[in-house]
Parts: sequence; structure tokens; C-alpha cells
Amino acid sequence: MINGILNIYKEKGWTSHDVVARLRGIVGQKKIGHTGTLDPDAEGVLPVCLGRATKVCDLLTDKDKTYETVLLLGKTTDTQDITGTVLAEQQTAGITKEDVLACIRSFVGEYDQIPPMYSALKVGGKKLYELAREGKTVERKSRKVLIHDIRVEELCLPRVRMEVDCSKGTYIRTLCHDIGEKLGVGGCMESLLRTRVGRFRLEESLRLADVEDHVKDGDLSQILLPLDSVFSELRQVILKDGAASLGYNGNPFCLKHVIRQPGKAEPAGAPEQKSCAAGPADGERFRVYDSRDRFIGIYRYEGKRGQFRLEKMFLDPDGLSAGKTEKKDR
Repeated sequence: MINGILNIYKEKGWTSHDVVARLRGIVGQKKIGHTGTLDPDAEGVLPVCLGRATKVCDLLTDKDKTYETVLLLGKTTDTQDITGTVLAEQQTAGITKEDVLACIRSFVGEYDQIPPMYSALKVGGKKLYELAREGKTVERKSRKVLIHDIRVEELCLPRVRMEVDCSKGTYIRTLCHDIGEKLGVGGCMESLLRTRVGRFRLEESLRLADVEDHVKDGDLSQILLPLDSVFSELRQVILKDGAASLGYNGNPFCLKHVIRQPGKAEPAGAPEQKSCAAGPADGERFRVYDSRDRFIGIYRYEGKRGQFRLEKMFLDPDGLSAGKTEKKDR
């Protein structure tokens, strides 16, 4: 089985499920999952997990993201993007660039966002977009999202091109709608490009045709990222040979069971790592390996007990029994 993560560039017109289905055909493997839905008209970074790496799908979905979007002011649609039915149109001549900039800045930070009807969220066991297509509108509870930053790249009314850093669960088209509503002229999203999911960036992403070429050339491993690369911001600990079985079985272990050594350099773009010799902080999470570089899982340090305790296991039992070495990303 092929295990690892591919940083895919989802092209316009494809659904996230389309990407997964196509990859299954390319690599000849069923166990593949994506890490967060992108609308068909959106494009950009879509990390896709293969084999055992599907265990980190939910963790990648939780990562912060960056988007480039174009907000079209003066137009309100039922889908909150340009593809929807126009509900209202208003002139934007009465607002200034300063008004727009001030309004956009007011959304930086935490705010309550109501999920759009055209979304995959479920209410009563049914997806909202299914209800919307039936002409139904149901009450949705607002939820807090965090906008880390908004950078206005170009402002030529009625359009605003901007880059948004945000938390998981943020709907950019709803942000565009809310900005337009606050300005009193309405607004919708005209385009969307996702440029980052956690450490996965647009400039490193590959189109499906690129992946297919690598498979044909027999060098898929050159573009396949190990699943522990998702946790590159965490420090690492390495278990001594005599204590490795504690990790293999998901048992707690102490500092005396750990090999202390300087942290090795991370790949370009990854956060700098420190050694465990600096001392674990209470509640700190770690990547745990055995002395043969096999990735065991994520452990959290409990200061009161002086123990590392399992949070999530990623050990490959087959690789362990066969004595294989898991490629490691430190």
C-alpha cells in the first residue's frame, strides 16, 4: 500500500471527491481521502492522504488556511458567490476606498459567522446545500471563526482582491457577503484560490497530470510526503531500544526512556526544531520515533506525572514486523 500525502492543486471545475476518484485510478489504490472540501469553482491547495496517512485527514482539516479572493461589491446572491442567483444589486458609488478598507479591517479577529445554506454542513442528517436545492432555508447557528489577517492586494471598486489568513471552518464567500452587508451595498465572492493549508503551500502543489507523470516514471515517492510531515512544528523524541516497546504498545513513558540528541534541521519552509534536551513543557506535544527512525505517534507530556502519554498512534505494524524504516521528516 502507498502511504503518504500529496499536495494537490485542485483545478477549477473539479470537486474534491473528483480529485480523490481520479487519484484512485492513477495510483491504483482505494484508500485515499481528502482534507477539506473546496467548491468546484474554487481552486488551489488540497492535501490528499493515501494509505495510513488517511489518519491525519481530520488533523489537516483543522489547520489554518490562506486564501486569495475577489470580493464583488454591489451584488448579493443566494449562494454568496458569483455562480448563484442574483437577489439584489446596488450601486457602490456612495462608498469610498477608505470606507471599504476600514470595513475589511473590522473583520480581523474573532467574529460570529453564519454558515451559508449552500454548504456541506448537515442539519437533521441532511446537507444544507441539498435543502437549499429543494428551495428550503433552515435556521443555522452562528459559530465563531478567527480571521488572523486580511491583506488588500488591489482595490478597484466594485472589486476588491484580498488575501485572507483564517481558522478552520471559515467560509470566505460568507466573509465577502458579510463585508458587503456591513457596507450597505451587498457583496459576493467572485473567485477563490486556496494558497495554503497548514504547511502545504501553493508553490509546492502538483496537478493531477503531474502526479500521473510521476507514476508512469515510477518515482511517485519523490513527491509523496510522509505523514509525520504534518507535525513538523512539534519537537521530536526518540525512544531507547529497550523502551521502544512502550511506544509500540501505546504505553506512557518517561524521560529516562528517551535518547537525548540535538534536533535535526527541518526541510525548507518548516519551523526550526529544538532538541528534547531543552526539557518538555507541561502539555507539550511531541513526535515519537524509535531508534530506527520509525514514526510511532504523537504523545503529550504530563508534567505532574512526568510522563509522555499517547495522543494518537501512527505506527505501521507491518513495517515494524518486517523491520522496515519509515521515512522521517525532522
